[in-house]
Amino acid sequence: MKKIFFLITSALILLIIAVSCEKDYIRTDKENADDDTVAGDVDIHEDTLDYIIDSAGADYIILNGNSIVTSATGVTVSGSKVTIVASGTYKITGSLINGQLIVNTEDNETVRMILDGVNITCLTGPPVYVSKAGKVIVFIADSAENFLTDGTSYTELVDGEPNAALFSKADMTIYGNGSLTINGNYKDGISCKDGLIITSGTIIVNAADDGIRGKDYLIVHGGNITVNSGGDGLKADNTDNTSLGYINIETGTINLTSGGDALVAQNNILINGGLFDITSGGGSSRTTTASVSAKGIKGLANVLINGGSIRVSSADDALHSNSNITISGGDLTLSSSDDGIHADARVIINNCVLNITKSYEGIESKNITVENSMISLISGDDGFNATAGAATEMNDNSCLSINSGYVYVNASTGDALDCNGNLYINGGNVIVHGPASQPEVGMDYNGVCNISGGTLVISGINSNMTQAPSASSTQYAVLIRFTSTLSANTIVHIEDSDGSEVLTFAPVRSYQSVIFSSPLLESGVTYNIYTGGGYSGASTDGIYSGGTYTGGTFYKSFTISGIITTIGSASSGPGGRP
Repeated sequence: MKKIFFLITSALILLIIAVSCEKDYIRTDKENADDDTVAGDVDIHEDTLDYIIDSAGADYIILNGNSIVTSATGVTVSGSKVTIVASGTYKITGSLINGQLIVNTEDNETVRMILDGVNITCLTGPPVYVSKAGKVIVFIADSAENFLTDGTSYTELVDGEPNAALFSKADMTIYGNGSLTINGNYKDGISCKDGLIITSGTIIVNAADDGIRGKDYLIVHGGNITVNSGGDGLKADNTDNTSLGYINIETGTINLTSGGDALVAQNNILINGGLFDITSGGGSSRTTTASVSAKGIKGLANVLINGGSIRVSSADDALHSNSNITISGGDLTLSSSDDGIHADARVIINNCVLNITKSYEGIESKNITVENSMISLISGDDGFNATAGAATEMNDNSCLSINSGYVYVNASTGDALDCNGNLYINGGNVIVHGPASQPEVGMDYNGVCNISGGTLVISGINSNMTQAPSASSTQYAVLIRFTSTLSANTIVHIEDSDGSEVLTFAPVRSYQSVIFSSPLLESGVTYNIYTGGGYSGASTDGIYSGGTYTGGTFYKSFTISGIITTIGSASSGPGGRP
């Protein structure tokens, strides 16, 4: 599936050329718009001809409050209701106080609708209702402001449909350089039962339930999209075909405020770029019940993020998948009342900037891998939690691997690095501020903890649950168990016998142990430990550098003679898990 995802990127890069509001709008750069690599072997409805609009040759439909004027042969009018019954290009202007625009064709061809200053209110159904067509192209004319508003109840429903202010049973594409504001007072704002593509334009949706839905797929090539919804924000929910029900976003500015999930797909979610501002369930200051899903980005199959600037504040998980989450680029800021990132199977974080400012658990999955990324993680419970899902203190074959990059973890009441299987530190800089009280610790693992490179610093409690790295590591490490608790922000300083600085670290909360591993530790060398004192240089995440340490109190010396050196013994007190 990952191979398919990477093929998508080259298949959907677009260029929009707007000539004028009365001239052809042409999209010319897509050589094979119906590429079948979007998700599985599924054709999408997009074609180069979709982006050619002949405004000059369009048939006109003029809306006049309670009446409609048109000379088009493919149109029928009944009072304040106009129905397009044949394919073609139609330019719609004006307003309806309580009317409806319907598309119901038999020729299975494309209907192109140019919205040029349209304001339709329909109190009993969808203002725009596509009942039948080959596909529908909605072109938002340049600089035009368009409005669709429905009432709070619909009078003609079949199996609960239609249910949106802009409702389509056919594939639909929306683009242009104007604006379209939709007020879905009944349920959804935009709902398409087939595939929905948004290429450009300013689209504002206020919806009682879901904001924008493409059942088979929702593809966003660009545009400025704002959704305020009582239910989900952007949604693809085909449950009948495992190749459908996906969301692809290439770029754009996307602002989502949702009562439910902000961005949710039954299958995969792919984000290649764009600016995202997402608030779900009232944001991270709120909590949800077990029956309510209010996640930020939720792809039930997979979530793949290749780029973009993404801000999420969520009452539920900020990023969620029942399978895999892969972040291969981008700048993400996540704040959640639940997990920052949760995937049942695997989380891969590579070549990105990730800032989790609030979470219950920071990153949770059975397998977690970090490569070449800048990560700052704040959690109330576990920071990293590699687990197969069961609450157990036995090896469940889960895995946490940090291979490179910079990782800062601040876990106030849970295990900062928690792995029910094997934990590997192969490179990078890992700075961990663990909890101040038992039974949680700075690092907890049930398999092995092998260190082969990088720098690891962990503060935490001192109990029989406090673990040093495994002796099977290939890089030296030291576990310092202090005889008494040191207060928050008290410096622990390690230097070699020549006075050269090896570590100067000030944990953010009280602590009684420090785990340290670094390429600077050498066999046969004696090191001195000091506590307290001051430092003239700057501190980043508790690590001091670039200055001079003074005024500390000598604690102990140690000499490296084996892979793991332990100083002191475990304090008495509870040692097991509740």
